[in-house]
Amino acid sequence: MVTGIKNVNRQPRRLFTGCALQALQQLTGINFIFYFGTQFFTSSGIEDPFLIQLATNIVNVGSTIPGIILVETWGRRSLMLFGSSVMAVSQLIVAIVGVAQPHAKAANQTLVAFSCIFIAGFACSWGPLAWAICSENFSLNVRQKSISITTAFNWLFNFAIAYATPYLVDPGKGNANLGSKVFFIWGGCNVIGGLFVYFMIFEAKGLSLEQVDEMYMKVKHAWQSKNFVPSVHAFRDETTGVHRISSEMKDDVAHIDEDSV
Repeated sequence: MVTGIKNVNRQPRRLFTGCALQALQQLTGINFIFYFGTQFFTSSGIEDPFLIQLATNIVNVGSTIPGIILVETWGRRSLMLFGSSVMAVSQLIVAIVGVAQPHAKAANQTLVAFSCIFIAGFACSWGPLAWAICSENFSLNVRQKSISITTAFNWLFNFAIAYATPYLVDPGKGNANLGSKVFFIWGGCNVIGGLFVYFMIFEAKGLSLEQVDEMYMKVKHAWQSKNFVPSVHAFRDETTGVHRISSEMKDDVAHIDEDSV
């Protein structure tokens, strides 16, 4: 176990959650589109694949805006579950249509449309939120080490997927030549990702790092975390690094002192 990361406030569980979340983000299949999209669209018989790739990048950038707005209204869990559902359904449709009607014009249009829907679902949820959740998931004393480890998992799975994907989709001896069938894998991973969010991701909307610690101590299951109400209204002054107590808590403390006199 990494030095300093002890079983206090469920730190090992929180570290596992962060590492698995970063791994599952890479297993959504997003990098298949961005790394190998042009080649895949060409092999599927789509004309002007570079224009399609440009469109997917525009969708990716534009769809981050709803994520910024919704993260503090819907919360982390709801937005991540929504993203998992959109991505899983989109990719399974691409896989089914690609297998049933390969190279058909209608099938190609469906492939492009649902690839863009998949990217939109990723960009407003798993894309930014995997990083946000990891940044707020750890106690201050182990935060730097823990975020470093989770980031390493992100890049490890990024490398593994980039290395393995050509063997999965390319034709030729020794290759799996899955073609559109590879989207069954990505779709299945997104189903697993949705289940992981439901069972493992705690809702940290509106909470400070100290309140997240309290939540992990008091709430047993992730799906119960949405109803958590913090009992200590503490915050950290980012300019000084000093933990302070809110004015509401100061009034309570003063009232207690007066009563005790």
